[in-house]
Amino acid sequence: MKYLEVSADGDGYRCVLADAPIPVPRAGEVLVQVAASGVNRADLSQIAGHYPPPPGESDILGLEVSGTLVETGARVCALVAVGGFAEFVAVPRGQLLPVPGGVELARAAAIPEAFLTAFLNLSVEGGLERGGRALIHAGASGVGLAAIALARYLGASAAATSRNSAKLEALRRAGAELAIDSSEKSFVDEVEARWGRDAIDVVLDPIGAGTLGDDLRVLRPGGRIVLIATMSGAGVEIDLRKLMSKRARLIGSTLRSRSREEKARLVEQFRVEILPGFETGELRETVDSTYPAARANEAFRRMKANLNVGKILIDWTQPSP
Repeated sequence: MKYLEVSADGDGYRCVLADAPIPVPRAGEVLVQVAASGVNRADLSQIAGHYPPPPGESDILGLEVSGTLVETGARVCALVAVGGFAEFVAVPRGQLLPVPGGVELARAAAIPEAFLTAFLNLSVEGGLERGGRALIHAGASGVGLAAIALARYLGASAAATSRNSAKLEALRRAGAELAIDSSEKSFVDEVEARWGRDAIDVVLDPIGAGTLGDDLRVLRPGGRIVLIATMSGAGVEIDLRKLMSKRARLIGSTLRSRSREEKARLVEQFRVEILPGFETGELRETVDSTYPAARANEAFRRMKANLNVGKILIDWTQPSP
């Protein structure tokens, strides 16, 4: 089979279609022929050496795929720890989802990582409830747009930030009641002008150092901040008195490092509670762009430059040159 071997190359990436044996599924795994793979910022971190694969796993990049089960031909999408940027991948059975009716097979690769991350951190970790309010940073990313849509699906209100004013309309289309250009305006001021002080129940924050202090300012007493990345840096000073006075919970969360058993429970909960929203059309995957595997370097450069609005996909159905 062909797979993508990716390395940093100056300001861009060098992507080579290399050969490897088709993986042999282990106990509890199934083989999927990949139609499309989702590109994630975590892939860039792994290329840079900051996000190693779990022990004992393949070095092949890729955290989510769509495709068909080799044994049955069923249409599936899946969350994987590694190996998604290849023509075939072995997937733990508990991490498979059926492709919802009405969703194109390739576009289904935009669902697993983005929507499961949003569900895990808004609902499971953050406890967002109907009538609540969420603040979502980096709202135009794949996870950000999924989180906005998911908040709306759960009956909550969402404010979302972006540092690019051209992306604000995408936040509104996804369901954000408040779309904030955080390069021009204080999100604290904007949130307080719309909803008053101490208004946010859950903050979903992939930014880190640059936003954490102000996250606390808008949080309601007993609210939760869920940190999922550190795009602006990991070192931060916060006023612990504010954390204590608001009885706030600061939660660090990752999805990839969780055990297969924990991921299987999350996927099953998602299948029951959230996946029907794609069948009814209340939830939709958002695809920014799709590249054939032979042009994967363009996909990685687009992600690094933060140009995307939604998911970037790699298409494996086009023949290799």
